Amino acid sequence: MTDSKIAAAPEQLNFAAHLLELNAQRSEKTAYIDDAGSLTYGDLAQRVRRFAARLAEQGVRREERVFLCAHDTSDWPVAFLGCLYAGVVPVAVNTLLSDRDYAYMLDHSAARGVIVSEALLPTIQSAIGMAATKPALIIVSRTSEDFPGGGLRLDELVADGSEMEEAALTQRDDIAFWLYSSGSTGRPKGTVHTHGNLFATNATYGEHVLQLKEDDVTFSAPKLFFAYGLGNGLTFPLSAGATVVLMAERPTPEAVFKRWLEHKPTVYFGVPTLYAAMLAGQMPEKDAVSIKTCLSAGEALPKEIGERFDAHFGCPILDGIGSTEMLHIFLSNRKGQLRYGSSGKPVPGYELQLLSEEGNPVADGEVGDLYVKGDSSALMYWANRDKSRATFLGAWTKTGDKYVRDAEGWYTYSGRSDDMLKVSGQYVSPFEVESCLLEHEAVLEAAMIGIHDQNGLVKSKAFVVLKQGIEGSDALAVEIKRFVKERLAPHKYPRRIDFIAELPKTPTGKIQRFKLRDLETARG
Repeated sequence: MTDSKIAAAPEQLNFAAHLLELNAQRSEKTAYIDDAGSLTYGDLAQRVRRFAARLAEQGVRREERVFLCAHDTSDWPVAFLGCLYAGVVPVAVNTLLSDRDYAYMLDHSAARGVIVSEALLPTIQSAIGMAATKPALIIVSRTSEDFPGGGLRLDELVADGSEMEEAALTQRDDIAFWLYSSGSTGRPKGTVHTHGNLFATNATYGEHVLQLKEDDVTFSAPKLFFAYGLGNGLTFPLSAGATVVLMAERPTPEAVFKRWLEHKPTVYFGVPTLYAAMLAGQMPEKDAVSIKTCLSAGEALPKEIGERFDAHFGCPILDGIGSTEMLHIFLSNRKGQLRYGSSGKPVPGYELQLLSEEGNPVADGEVGDLYVKGDSSALMYWANRDKSRATFLGAWTKTGDKYVRDAEGWYTYSGRSDDMLKVSGQYVSPFEVESCLLEHEAVLEAAMIGIHDQNGLVKSKAFVVLKQGIEGSDALAVEIKRFVKERLAPHKYPRRIDFIAELPKTPTGKIQRFKLRDLETARG
């Protein structure tokens, strides 16, 4: 399949209006199913236009930013698409972060308003109290009748009232939304995407790899605030007129299988860590579910997990790699072209190259830094010129991943180009965790690395040097883990802690994490 068959985004494009137009004849068809009920395409269109109108009435202007911190319910796509329809820029953020994280993001984005789930409102209110930026508008999603918190209720805003009939006249290269990507220093980077980027991911991966049909029912364990989850739960199914199952709760194997059995999804999006946990749990029989295709991204899928899952359900897992910067998957296995243990081949519409540290192409079989070129690349990191220049190199985007390509064109993951870790599909900055560890009264120094568990998945491990006179113990390790979990997002805390007399360092005092990795390898 050649790039000539990749549809190009029209110059004038409002992606929300584009989706509503695509589904104008499906008004009675179910678009979303969540824990509270369902939403038809007709209802979705009406609520999107009403929400856009309410934003304008509240004084939110085109190109201003609105913080979106909400669980996966049908309110999420209404809010996201309503912002796009009005030309307002939603800043979609991880719902598992701390108030300190949100305070930084509020200031960095200068958010004009906040859309937040009821359960997350106390954390957001705390963040607003810490931040210099004080959003003038707070809209609360799915507020219960007796909830005492402040803010406007999203369900009331879209229940009736006028609609914004004409979408904002945006162009394909106009800023549509932000996602935050973790940085090596622990400071998240505001990744800026356009209306055209959303169109491009569907024209490439959506049309040529995923190939959804109108009668498909999709279900994504990764949440909508992830680049991966946004494509899975909004861009691709709504472009095809399919039905989407949303789940607000944490994606445990039990919760996933419950949706499989109740709603009979045909397409499932997961991550390797969750696939491994599902295999270890009480799996339903093949005949009890309707899954036909499974997808995986976030981290490399171990060969054994793919083969075991496929053997039980008779359903292939198409593993691939994408990034926040490229918005979705650009390298993937495909139906009829599947090799477990590999990330597959380039998605039509994308070009890949592997370069040495000197910037020269590497031969097949040699490890190189992965660069990608395609129309879904972000414009920049907001207000971060140095990081933008280091990542967005003309038409090419540096992924930060190392790969090997064989003579047949299959790509196999070989690790990160920096010390960033991917745990449960999410980047973790060792620097950020180490800084938090150092806040504990017993810790003198700390360094964190990634280790592989019995399933071949990456878990975090911290090596800790204690202050003089303090002895390490299992109880202290548990206490330190708790300390980190209370201050950072849950996926960031070290799963294992080893107490060590001193850390290996360079003559200039830099921690040599590779020596800790070598020590771990030697231990077996």
